[in-house]
Amino acid sequence: MPGANEGVHVDVEILLASVPAPVLVTGADVRAETDPASVLVVLDDDPTGTQSVAGLPVLTRWDAPDLDWALATGANAVYVLTNTRSLDPDTAAQRNREVVAAALAAAERAGKRLTFVSRSDSTLRGHFPLETDVLTEAIEAHGGRRPALTLLVPAFPDAGRITVHGVHYWVVDGAATPVGETPFAQDATFGFKSSDLREWVEEKTGGRVAADEVAVLAVDIIRSGSEAVADFLRGLGEGTIVAVDVVDETDMRVVALALHRLEREGVQALLRVGPPYVRAHIGQDIAEPVTRDRIDFANERGGLVVVGSHVPLTTAQLGALREARPDTATIELDVRQLIDDRRETHLAAQAAAVAEALEGGTVIVHTTRELVTGSTGDESLAIARQISSGVVDLVARVLELAPPRFVIAKGGITSSDTASEALRIRRATVIGPMLPGIVSLWQPEDGPALGIPYIVFAGNVGATDSLAQVVDTLVG
Repeated sequence: MPGANEGVHVDVEILLASVPAPVLVTGADVRAETDPASVLVVLDDDPTGTQSVAGLPVLTRWDAPDLDWALATGANAVYVLTNTRSLDPDTAAQRNREVVAAALAAAERAGKRLTFVSRSDSTLRGHFPLETDVLTEAIEAHGGRRPALTLLVPAFPDAGRITVHGVHYWVVDGAATPVGETPFAQDATFGFKSSDLREWVEEKTGGRVAADEVAVLAVDIIRSGSEAVADFLRGLGEGTIVAVDVVDETDMRVVALALHRLEREGVQALLRVGPPYVRAHIGQDIAEPVTRDRIDFANERGGLVVVGSHVPLTTAQLGALREARPDTATIELDVRQLIDDRRETHLAAQAAAVAEALEGGTVIVHTTRELVTGSTGDESLAIARQISSGVVDLVARVLELAPPRFVIAKGGITSSDTASEALRIRRATVIGPMLPGIVSLWQPEDGPALGIPYIVFAGNVGATDSLAQVVDTLVG
């Protein structure tokens, strides 16, 4: 029954006790089923979606030369950073339409066939159903076939997010908490109540899609093999939304095999996914974490660690980093000053302080841990944008005054705006993860940040010491 597990904190071993053993499927098995002329275009609503992949191009702009460059790499997936999670609904919708139009034009020039993926948050925050609705409309508007199914695959096992019998969980230290009971569900803009994905869809669609109209591709079916999955999906009505169970990587690979076979039959699915599904869909093996000897640094100055996210985990990680490195210079950005008439004076002073401190080593920059919100979701989003633009302004000034050895950006909006606005990265290559399955290292391919390794670190992933671990890898 939908919602039956909500409100219950379950031992993950008990939760999974009756789940069948996984099917052995390798990345090579999936690669053997992929079409070399097909490319996934991943519309990533913040840059943290790249943390599970390696060796793929990522764009922060979608002009023709940028998309032509990405498709010319020969990669079977291209990330386009839309940053829509930080935008209002109308702007987010328009940005999705622009990317579809530009990508389809580039694919025609390159002789490629595209599959669109809407990548969003593994804790269910983001513009749903708006983005999948808009993508469906845009695909049709440009002569494409309407996707037969929409698959929801928010799971992120590397970060402790799994889906079992339609209920999405956050697993920490062996305890599985329904995601609707976590702090993520209290998000000022994208908050929700339901942990069962069927009820979540009904909640987010305002009842347009009832919970009992959402299909659940249960782990029991997935672990019966890809043909069982394909048979299940074939039996669903046109336009069905499917909530997909995932406990580990092999579950996603089984689903990917089924989707590749259905695609050859003319059955196209639209995907709304968390970070790791793209890796599974293209048959990419799980990359080993990047080690220091694989990173090229442009200078010997200190690195810059920028922390903007306000989720409790980020605050704990910031505390652990400062405890591990008590002598590291720390500069604070006062969020109250960033949203009033003291902004310019404050930014000038703090940028000068950061530039000076970088000459002596790594510098931590963080916003005050006070969470400032508005009276509505839109007001809260506007405040978040104002604060984020202040962080961006600071990093841009520092880049001119004293280019750092590396940049770590912590938080979705922070990392997106730092990449596209402060460092002015249009094109980058994802080198790989800095920690197993999480935290992405980009190599900028253009702009003033050329030669400066850029690390994208989501606000809601990792353990308490993860930020300190990444800094240790970079600094030695």
